[in-house]
Amino acid sequence: MGPDFWLFAGVGFAAQLVDGALGMAYGVVSTTVLLASGVTPAAASASVHAAKVFTGAASAASHVAHRNVDGRLLLLLSAGGVAGGVAGTYLLTSVDGAKIKPYVVAWLGLMGLVILYRAWKGVRPRPFSWKSPAPLGLAGGFFDAVGGGGWGPVVTSTLLGSGADPRKAIGTTNAAEAFVAAAVSAAFLSALVTGHWKTEGLDEHLWSVLGLICGGLVAAPVAGWMTKVLPLRLLTWIVGLVVTGLAAWQAVLLVL
Repeated sequence: MGPDFWLFAGVGFAAQLVDGALGMAYGVVSTTVLLASGVTPAAASASVHAAKVFTGAASAASHVAHRNVDGRLLLLLSAGGVAGGVAGTYLLTSVDGAKIKPYVVAWLGLMGLVILYRAWKGVRPRPFSWKSPAPLGLAGGFFDAVGGGGWGPVVTSTLLGSGADPRKAIGTTNAAEAFVAAAVSAAFLSALVTGHWKTEGLDEHLWSVLGLICGGLVAAPVAGWMTKVLPLRLLTWIVGLVVTGLAAWQAVLLVL
């Protein structure tokens, strides 16, 4: 195993630990680090979603075990997320990686600012509406596929801001993400098999992907428990600062 494996195992562990506790950050953090390592946007998104199939399933099982999942909300979010994720994958694999990278970096930077805003403002409960989960999942799945991260920041933040129970919002968002990741991974595989998308050097980063998977799998069983006991606002600040900083660094590299 090369050094990339251990580096990304650490990234996957930390990202999944925080993602499971906050309902956001795994995709954003992992994609930002992959982009910083020279991976193209499409390859980074494919890598992260392949890893999330495994880590998401483990995280979902943990949240179900801790009774953090609402069945009806899970169904609505998953249905919308799968449709949006497949649409986002098709768009991402149709565009040259070099041309779309600035937009992906900008999106990740925006997600970092959203996370920081969440940490600063906290949750202001309002009456929760059941009219929005499916469209919310559609938007979250689309931006998650295009940016390699965004499901949690979009979906969890909106649910919390709409007055949903924090524990159920975080747990259900994580559980639904497993279905979205599986759909996006299948869409990437379909694009690869049909020749619609070229991997653009993805095979050079297989150890990185395996590291993300292994690190995330180790952290996932703990994440559901963390939702109940850790100071989530502090973790939100940390994640927001890391993601925003990495995105800013990538923006500087693009300019140079």
